[in-house]
Amino acid sequence: MSIITMITLKDVKKTYRMGDSEIGALRGVSLAMEAGDFVAIMGPSGSGKSTLMHVIGLLDAPDAGSYVLDGKEVSRLSQDELAVLRRDAVGFIFQQFNLLPRMSAWENVSLPLLYSSRRLDFEKSKKVLDQVGLGDRALHKPNELSGGQQQRVAIARSLINHPRIILADEPTGNLDSVSEKEIITILKGLNESGITVVIVTHEEEIGREAKRLIRMKDGTIQSDERLRPVASGSSKDGVEKKREKTEPLPPTVVSRLSDLWEHCRQGFRMLASNKVRTGLSMLGILIGVAAVVAMLALGRGAQTSIEKQLSSLGSNLLVLRPGAVTVGGVSLDAGSVTRLTLDDAANIVNQIRSVQEASPSVQGRGQVTYRDKNWSTQILGAGSSYARMRAATPEVGRFFTEDDNNQRKRVAVVGLTIVREVFGGQDPIGEMIKINKVSFQVIGIAPEKGSNGFRDQDDVVIIPVLTAMHRLLGKDYVDYIDVQVADGEDIAAAQKETMDLMLRMHKVPPSQQQGAFQIRNMADIQAALSESSRTMSLLLACIAAISLIVGGIGIMNIMLVSVTERTREIGLRKAVGAERWDILSQFLVEATVVGVVGGLGGIVLGWSVTKLLSVLSGWATSVSLGSVFLAFFFSASIGIIFGIYPARKASLLNPIEALRYE
Repeated sequence: MSIITMITLKDVKKTYRMGDSEIGALRGVSLAMEAGDFVAIMGPSGSGKSTLMHVIGLLDAPDAGSYVLDGKEVSRLSQDELAVLRRDAVGFIFQQFNLLPRMSAWENVSLPLLYSSRRLDFEKSKKVLDQVGLGDRALHKPNELSGGQQQRVAIARSLINHPRIILADEPTGNLDSVSEKEIITILKGLNESGITVVIVTHEEEIGREAKRLIRMKDGTIQSDERLRPVASGSSKDGVEKKREKTEPLPPTVVSRLSDLWEHCRQGFRMLASNKVRTGLSMLGILIGVAAVVAMLALGRGAQTSIEKQLSSLGSNLLVLRPGAVTVGGVSLDAGSVTRLTLDDAANIVNQIRSVQEASPSVQGRGQVTYRDKNWSTQILGAGSSYARMRAATPEVGRFFTEDDNNQRKRVAVVGLTIVREVFGGQDPIGEMIKINKVSFQVIGIAPEKGSNGFRDQDDVVIIPVLTAMHRLLGKDYVDYIDVQVADGEDIAAAQKETMDLMLRMHKVPPSQQQGAFQIRNMADIQAALSESSRTMSLLLACIAAISLIVGGIGIMNIMLVSVTERTREIGLRKAVGAERWDILSQFLVEATVVGVVGGLGGIVLGWSVTKLLSVLSGWATSVSLGSVFLAFFFSASIGIIFGIYPARKASLLNPIEALRYE
């Protein structure tokens, strides 16, 4: 079988810029290496030998010249294609070992499999470790191994993907003489199995162990000496089969999901190894999400409370009151000119088609007594339709009827505050109370209304309007009339018709019509209160969102620090075959994990704070499933959005520059 040329370099040049000066690391290097050869490259520091090895290993790209590996012109390959070729064809042994300290020996060996087979494989790694005599140390971390053992782990890592070329940069430079001999013996054995070995060294005795010795100086080849012949063992067909292995398969949805799952596992391990930093990263998101959940809960609770109060106002409701008139430039109380009467309420119902009901009301203060209890409260005289119009139908007992009103019966419906303060929380139904020394029988308990900011709406006694006017308050007029419109679309028209009817019925002259009556549209008030509530909820959510953004910036800062700290690790991962997507997704997953875990913690904290506020302060709160999902979605999104830049920065690092980073 014929000997096949595996590596061909023609007039390869590489220049580095140091400030304003340029340093030529390779100056027109041309050489060819056969499959199965054992080549040693020697030379003083700065001679270009390491640069040449990095170019051969696809870690660095030449500025000029041609490099053909296994029949492929390297200059035509993209970065990801280079990563795949490097993963399948080349194995690296570094002088500094470049083992990841948080991984065990078998995991370090299995690292290239993460990018070729998309998983770590203990059994396969164990077999390779057995080959280098470290099978019994598979579970040990690098800091638990000697220098020679660490180098053998690095050799095992270079073999895991069955490469055709092994590149060793000063593999014995940091080892004692015994370990040095062991490593050289391993390399010679690998070469005898058909693997091409290229070694960079300063030591003459190491160089003499190779089959071919190349000496370099000032970026050029000074001598090229054949010490031993190359065994002919690689056929053309065999090389072609190995070449097929380097062709990358197009990614599928399943493979991408598998990648993400493995990157999630790696991300969790990485974050767990830096607990304090990870905790600080999550803290910003946790506080932000907790603030969002708590603020939305408070806003929703406030809105629910407002809606409950609004329901007590009734729907499609107009409130007619006497206004103020101006006579001779002097504003007078309209009561003496435009007092409302019971007939006005009847006329509104009878003459305006769109009006469904009208309830006249009078109000005043009264002293309620029951046994030894006294309480000053508001007295409200209302029509029998008041309960339907104002959502005041008692849950306990009943409301008075129109017959009760016409007969001026002394019956009363009391609010919950009266029940608590006067009756001590006991059932008052059927009990007799005195209002301003007039006896009344309690027939119902009004539903809870709460406080509207001005007064306690439950601190009230409701009695029939005729009873209030003629038996208690001594009024021959009503204070206001509630008007319910059948259809909400007719409210504006009904409001105008009601005003025109009142001006006509009370014969108000044109000069005094301005302000003679006031009509409040409760629908407008409801809309304004609802809009105010929504605005406050949105404002609270925006304030909380700022906390999330601050937390996201914290994630980005921490991830940027992580990229800087792990630059050499990134270089190593790229050297063993990681594509840009692999690096990008790994760091992006880590940022997302921080956001998601911080979000979950924030949800729990926000819920706890909400419940605590509800218990301690009595504030109305409501944690909705929607707000929880919203907070969780934003926390995950924040992790992704603010993790993109650090992840992209990591994915674009040059592998050789990353490996050289101090």
